[in-house]
Amino acid sequence: MYPKDLKYSEQHEWVRVDGNKATIGITYFAQDQLGAIVGVGLPDEGATVEKGSELADLDSMKTADQIFAPISGKIVKVNTALENQPELLNDEPYGEGWVVVIEMSNVKEVDELMSVDEYEAHVAKEAGE
Repeated sequence: MYPKDLKYSEQHEWVRVDGNKATIGITYFAQDQLGAIVGVGLPDEGATVEKGSELADLDSMKTADQIFAPISGKIVKVNTALENQPELLNDEPYGEGWVVVIEMSNVKEVDELMSVDEYEAHVAKEAGE
């Protein structure tokens, strides 16, 4: 359910690292908790984000929520397909449902993220299992 090659944040974002760039999305658990996602407020390409700052807004049938930046850097690519197809976040959270690509300003921040095993334990604890 959770790809082993990714890193994970406590706020349920995933990070796929490729050199000094990181693709960010939301996890299966996050999209499952939100339910049907009907709208996404995306950031601007070129914007700089700090780890922990708000990255994007999500509207679902259940609630409104935010995606937080799991790492710091400059947004170099935004998945504009989500503007017309927000359901990609539900249907393909690890594929076409990615949110942004960030050029990392501090690669060491990746080491602070969770491995898949740590994330699975985090989800189980949060779910009360």
